[in-house]
Amino acid sequence: MSLIEKIQPYSKAVVRLLKGTVNKKDSTWQDTLLYKKEIAEYISVIGLELIIQEEDGYAFVKQFIIDEDDNTLGLVSRRAIGFEVSVVLVILRQMLEEFENNPIEIQGTIKYILKEDLKAEIERFLPQKYNTVQFLKDLDSHINKIIDLRYLKEVSENDEEPKYIIHKIIKDKVSLDILNDFKNQLEAYVESI
Repeated sequence: MSLIEKIQPYSKAVVRLLKGTVNKKDSTWQDTLLYKKEIAEYISVIGLELIIQEEDGYAFVKQFIIDEDDNTLGLVSRRAIGFEVSVVLVILRQMLEEFENNPIEIQGTIKYILKEDLKAEIERFLPQKYNTVQFLKDLDSHINKIIDLRYLKEVSENDEEPKYIIHKIIKDKVSLDILNDFKNQLEAYVESI
């Protein structure tokens, strides 16, 4: 049997998932859905789990935790994103949570934010002792890193103020427990300075 004969119909989907998130607009989305059982079995051998959020239109792989110390096999690399980017991610996650849990307003399924709205949330979120001026000065850089991570997408039209979509994958990457832990750590950090 030649190597080409060993290629499975879901091979492209597996490769794409190993590189990052597969969205419903990606060419491998339908294969990911069609062969989800086969893909899940295939990647489980190397310590990965297939996560599909069909309703929200994305899929990704997550590493199994192999012991009590939260260690994994280390196949998927973790990226250090820095404190400031973490703060923005936590704020975006909180904004998405508030959007989805607001029964008063009739709303769509996509959370749009303006850069000014994000600035206002940052000022509200950060404790008074924190150097908010420097943080906001570097905000464009933080936003660009989050766009590179595919948690945020710019959708500005013409010369309008920057407008973004918060991608729902942030819910899987920043859980409510992580959100609360981060808030507590931030408060403790600010109290120490």
